[in-house]
Amino acid sequence: MSNNDDQRPILRERTIDLESLKALAHPLRVKIFDVLSTYGEFTASGLAERLGESSGATSYHLRQLEKHGFVREVEGRGVGRERWWERTPGGITLGSAEMKETLAGREASQLVMREWSSNRERTLAEFMERGYDELAAEWIEASVVSLTNVFVTAEELGEFAERYMAMVAEFAEQHRDQRTPGSRPVQIQFHAFPVIDGEEIPLNDTQEKGTES
Repeated sequence: MSNNDDQRPILRERTIDLESLKALAHPLRVKIFDVLSTYGEFTASGLAERLGESSGATSYHLRQLEKHGFVREVEGRGVGRERWWERTPGGITLGSAEMKETLAGREASQLVMREWSSNRERTLAEFMERGYDELAAEWIEASVVSLTNVFVTAEELGEFAERYMAMVAEFAEQHRDQRTPGSRPVQIQFHAFPVIDGEEIPLNDTQEKGTES
């Protein structure tokens, strides 16, 4: 890391409130947020062309996202009425108790997560279908698509996820502003969740007593 990188502020996770979550919970807004996250700066017309929408629609939704701190205008770029937009730096977490306890919060969370999942599945599918034909061998060799099955407790899963996210956050912090020759947008995907139709192995009497003591 360069000295300039060392001096950059560490980006913090933002746990968004219900009002902001509801503002994000629109399919086109999630798509705009994802495009800016993945590819960097865009104008409203550029987003419209990429997403097959009108520039009026993308302009409106960009303003709504800006109002709730998800995107911001790029300073010093743009001519006349042209405005360039970028995702506001830092991660976001859909984790407040308010979201879990209210129907509106759960519905908004589900919509956002469903759109995120759909977008990520599409990105992975495009890599699988087109990568070997369109990417240089060095990019194919550096890429990995992995699935691992394990039996763990909720605590063990949480500990692993915390270590993994800390590693990814450090890597992202080092490279978030990188625009060096040879670099390109790269998406790091990771999924870790309990299999819904699997069965939880019950605690034995000794373990239950030990937990209560």
